[in-house]
Amino acid sequence: MNAAPASAFNPALLDIEVNSFATDSREVKAGDLFFAFSQPEFANNCFNGDFQDATRFVPSAFERGAAASVIRKDRFEEHRADLQPFEDRLIFADDVIAAFQALAREVYKGWGRPVVAVTGSAGKTTAKELTAHVLGHSGLRILRNMKNLNNGVGHPMTVLQLASEREFDAAVLEMGMSTPNREIARLCTITPPDVAIELNVLPVHIEHLGTIERIRDAKAELVEGLKPGGTAILNADDPLVIGMRERHRGKTVTYGIDNPADVSASDLEMKRFGETSFTLRTPDGEARVALALSGKHNVLNALAASAAGHCFGMSPDKIAEALGTVAPPPQRGEVIRFAEGFTVINDSYNSNPDALMKMVATLVEGAPEDSRKIVVAGEMLELGNEEAAIHRKAGRQLAKAGIDKLIGVRGLASEMVEAAREAGLEDASFTEDSETAGGIVSGLVREGDVVLVKGSRGVRTERVIERLLAEHGRSAG
Repeated sequence: MNAAPASAFNPALLDIEVNSFATDSREVKAGDLFFAFSQPEFANNCFNGDFQDATRFVPSAFERGAAASVIRKDRFEEHRADLQPFEDRLIFADDVIAAFQALAREVYKGWGRPVVAVTGSAGKTTAKELTAHVLGHSGLRILRNMKNLNNGVGHPMTVLQLASEREFDAAVLEMGMSTPNREIARLCTITPPDVAIELNVLPVHIEHLGTIERIRDAKAELVEGLKPGGTAILNADDPLVIGMRERHRGKTVTYGIDNPADVSASDLEMKRFGETSFTLRTPDGEARVALALSGKHNVLNALAASAAGHCFGMSPDKIAEALGTVAPPPQRGEVIRFAEGFTVINDSYNSNPDALMKMVATLVEGAPEDSRKIVVAGEMLELGNEEAAIHRKAGRQLAKAGIDKLIGVRGLASEMVEAAREAGLEDASFTEDSETAGGIVSGLVREGDVVLVKGSRGVRTERVIERLLAEHGRSAG
């Protein structure tokens, strides 16, 4: 943090004891250091959109007990009348988010324990949770970012927990990106990973990156950001991921199902949704795994976590034991069974064409043959200039996938529905919002049905689930 030369820096600030850090004035507690982000910082740090200028909330942060606040010098001049009474408790920075990240980097250096970083176009949060769970089962105390706080603000916010909670033995941190501005490389400067897990490269955020090759290069920043001597864990079933081994001179551990790999799965069985078993093989032997998640994509996520466990010296039996105690994360393939005899797969956290078709394949594979298979599919976002064509392609694929009914929700999902009808799926309809879709599904669902709700937070497809839970009771078993 650079003190502005035109302002008198109060040396007494150096002796202030800071209890914690806050970026939202409403959450400030006594003794906190408040970082007042503003639009220039968000623009400089790859955030899309317009954001509130937190400088105007600095007085209220002090009213709530903040010890000091970090702000931009130019913002101080704009708000001088309100901020002058607090001038002796202000720290000036050229870029407040960069200062926030720099502080996190110093806290990480003082902690200095292993970091496992996870990235990919889909499945990051699930793989991060599985990895943290597996490593935690070995007795390690694991720091992880909550939810999907994986960007230039959420990542340092997680790391700063180490300032007051230093007892963690390792960290498992999800790293995301959505622009071509080397976001993952920036995160790696905060916490250079000892182990980097690369899940997949898919046409997600192509609106901002333009080509699949640019998405690959952005994801590969994680491998390039490894510490000297670090380990890259690569998905052998994704050619764009396995090619990243050329960008890494250190150790590589591969995982996969379809291609030869160091950590692999065979003899996959799915008795019903939420009950998958497979044989886990690592260089140290094999063990049978019972996983409370459905779909081949989740087996791959479990293999990524298993590869991390292997890197930390865990035996196959210990890894299998850990995976056997996993609980499905909310809204990511969560299986909900209802008292009236139908089943719903809640995968409403995010959506893209590849993820949609993987979940539909899971639906068709796992549903009883005589069940009615219903898909509620929300509009897919950030797909670039070809978004209409991509939705139409998805519609044609859905028509051939073996489902019985499609309900498209919002915007370009209408293109998906139209293409599905043209390809032979007669029972396909469109609705403008998730609230309406929830009412439709609630009214038509019956015993034996299996319903997949696949969407994104932007479309709010979780409201379909909320409607079903409000009007139909969960099964007791």
